[in-house]
Amino acid sequence: MFGIELSLQANRYHIGVCEQDMNCIVIVCDTLRRDHCGPYHLGRSLDQVHSDEQPNWTVPTPNMDRLANRGTVFEYAYNGSTPCAPARRDIYTGRYDFLERGWGPLEPTDADLPRQISGPPNQSISKLLDEGYHVSSLVSDHYHLWEEGMGNYHMGYTGFEFIRGQEADAWKTDQIEFDTPDGETSKLERHFRNVALTRADEADHFAARVFQTAADWIDANHEHEDFYLHIDCFDPHEPWDPPVELLCEFDDRGYDVDNWDSLPAYDEWDRHYEEDDLRHIQARYAAMVRLVDRWLGRLWDALDRHALWEDTVVIFTTDHGTFNGDMGRTGKFHSGTDTHNHGACAHIPFIVAHPDHGQGERRDQLVQLVDIYPTVLAAVDRPCPPVRHGQNLLPVLRNENAELREYAISGAWGGSVSITDGKRVLHQAPVDGNEPLYWYGITGERDDRLGPYDPDLGRREAAYPYPTGKETWLSDLRTDRNELENLVDDRPAEVVSMQDALRQTLEGLGAPPEQTERLGLTETA
Repeated sequence: MFGIELSLQANRYHIGVCEQDMNCIVIVCDTLRRDHCGPYHLGRSLDQVHSDEQPNWTVPTPNMDRLANRGTVFEYAYNGSTPCAPARRDIYTGRYDFLERGWGPLEPTDADLPRQISGPPNQSISKLLDEGYHVSSLVSDHYHLWEEGMGNYHMGYTGFEFIRGQEADAWKTDQIEFDTPDGETSKLERHFRNVALTRADEADHFAARVFQTAADWIDANHEHEDFYLHIDCFDPHEPWDPPVELLCEFDDRGYDVDNWDSLPAYDEWDRHYEEDDLRHIQARYAAMVRLVDRWLGRLWDALDRHALWEDTVVIFTTDHGTFNGDMGRTGKFHSGTDTHNHGACAHIPFIVAHPDHGQGERRDQLVQLVDIYPTVLAAVDRPCPPVRHGQNLLPVLRNENAELREYAISGAWGGSVSITDGKRVLHQAPVDGNEPLYWYGITGERDDRLGPYDPDLGRREAAYPYPTGKETWLSDLRTDRNELENLVDDRPAEVVSMQDALRQTLEGLGAPPEQTERLGLTETA
């Protein structure tokens, strides 16, 4: 792994500051758009929140509102590494994964979050508690955490519950007849085979099973001192197959449409759909958010039953959003798409409920997924290892004027890198050839884009064909919330200023030096 030396500025909030030891619950709902969450849309229709390319309906989320009433809503939260697996490495390591590698498992040197809380694996729980560690548990249907190429994210927890059958989970093999809207050769054929054999009503949907299982865990484990519960809910990630009752809230045809698939194209939507098709896609996504919110309430009910709000920090967020008609696109951003990590994907919901501070309040500080790591460790009173990019958010909950970071960055390995101060955003495209580029670590994509591993340098060479036709992009978020206008040619001085800020931020984080070279930033020094 590339040797990192963090600046004092980047490391200044890592010290755990906490009046009392607490439990901590982190909830990650995959692919959750900020504008579909009640604490952000505040009752407005979607076309009035982020993008006028969204429908004019409102998505009720009473249980997200329920959390916001107890917690602090962060207005300017940005993901960091994207998509799914890199975002989880940000959470589990407190470091921006996309600067050094892409999709991959946890590595031996990662000092992953659950191990910092619960100690070495395969130990007696009594022994770990005696040594000052805490019980932790993972509840998830996110099968990527177990699949080849990634599958060791569960290993650091004291215990885990894996809800089987989601997306392409290799579970059921029964020879049966069932509907596969995406086609028999799609990986989602596995999903629809699984649900045909296991789903009878709404309680059998995956979000319902995840949050009910988490609530059951709370009922059985609430007496543990300073526990950590991590809930990773795959919904509202595709496939989008919500209960018809919820779908009809947004499209009264339900599933009675000529054609539908559960996985929208990651592309410009008008290459694949008519406007009516797009509205049906948007309706199914909105219904998935409603499903998640409805069952999220089961978890809050469990916290109510055991008075856990009095000594528990709850963090609710997502890994990224998704284009859902915004900028003429559907699907999420990753390094292989011919677009940038614009706000529909990068600007995420982030709510923290603390027993004593920030209740019903909002904050303007720039927060990121890497901040979960030091914040959780501070809450459960465990030491935070050095060389983390994240910053402890507990001081911000106590003091609305607490300093955090000046800029947030995000991106995908080998792709463009974005930087924002909350008012402007620059999406910096790589130079022609996108070189030099290296993958740090001994594991990762098994792909011909990666060369052999060099044990002396701790990296693999990469030849990454960055999509053509992309250009560096500057937007003013104060007047162009959907980033439709590229101001690079109109505001050259701002471009240089933001490029300088990006270069300095990367250097302050100790990013591999070739990142500034492949992004064409060395000449701005």
